[in-house]
Amino acid sequence: MGKDYYKILGISSGANEDEIKKAYRKMALKYHPDKNKEPNAEEKFKEIAEAYDVLSDPKKRGLYDQYGEEGLKTGGGTSGGSSGSFHYTFHGDPHATFASFFGGSNPFDIFFASSRSTRPFSGFDPDDMDVDEDEDPFGAFGRFGFNGLSRGPRRAPEPLYPRRKVQDPPVVHELRVSLEEIYHGSTKRMKITRRRLNPDGRTVRTEDKILHIVIKRGWKEGTKITFPKEGDATPDNIPADIVFVLKDKPHAHFRRDGTNVLYSALISLKEALCGCTVNIPTIDGRVIPLPCNDVIKPGTVKRLRGEGLPFPKVPTQRGDLIVEFKVRFPDRLTPQTRQILRQHLPCS
Repeated sequence: MGKDYYKILGISSGANEDEIKKAYRKMALKYHPDKNKEPNAEEKFKEIAEAYDVLSDPKKRGLYDQYGEEGLKTGGGTSGGSSGSFHYTFHGDPHATFASFFGGSNPFDIFFASSRSTRPFSGFDPDDMDVDEDEDPFGAFGRFGFNGLSRGPRRAPEPLYPRRKVQDPPVVHELRVSLEEIYHGSTKRMKITRRRLNPDGRTVRTEDKILHIVIKRGWKEGTKITFPKEGDATPDNIPADIVFVLKDKPHAHFRRDGTNVLYSALISLKEALCGCTVNIPTIDGRVIPLPCNDVIKPGTVKRLRGEGLPFPKVPTQRGDLIVEFKVRFPDRLTPQTRQILRQHLPCS
């Protein structure tokens, strides 16, 4: 079972947009680490942000309702292959979600506008607040008349020192590629969904973008392709880099060893002893006849030069196709055959 985002926010699965916002406001203020000093507050705060990030977006919520957390994050419910699959990953910074929602990283600062004290405020409980969804969230604090001010809405105080923006950590995705794609080179199209700042510099919108990933010939497994600052943007962060890490897909015939390609050839005991010609497939679809005139022992290796993968830095040169022989022994022998083998096979 994956995470129950509705349960995390304390709402029903039929909650509307306003109810989702109100639940997030209440839970985020209650478990904000600057106020809540319980050991699990930070983790709870992050869960609340992730739940809101999914349920406040109609597309993500639709996928989650249909396939659950696992389907949402693995793209299990989509079709169209690598060019159209959707894989959700939470950006990982609940404080960025908080800042985007409230228009500031810490709305509790309003209580310290006069004294600039850094002592935590412990007398405020968001559970006691009834905040209008359409108001500036700081306006709710003003209605209580702190610091002798009127009960009307008020703006949050400007910080003494501008907050230095910090870039979010990279968002890393595994990108599986076939050996044929490594051999020929290819381009993949990946659709991502991220948040972008509106022209006002405070509010955000959700948008899709297609990233074109160029895979060059011979690239090794583990190669990283980075798209700088393509992650979520909020008023208080620098968007994360989106990073794709190449991972080889399992192949029906070949295994990869750097630029070399390994192929297992299965031959009979008769062929191993008497000689044969084995047809060896290549990655580009050709077949190479390989004569074997000597006795083939289990584990024998033959090398076809230049039939492997391109060198990443010199694509015109290629590694080798290495053929590993496996000998298939018979399950049983007739007494006559056994006698003939005793007479003709050497003892050592």
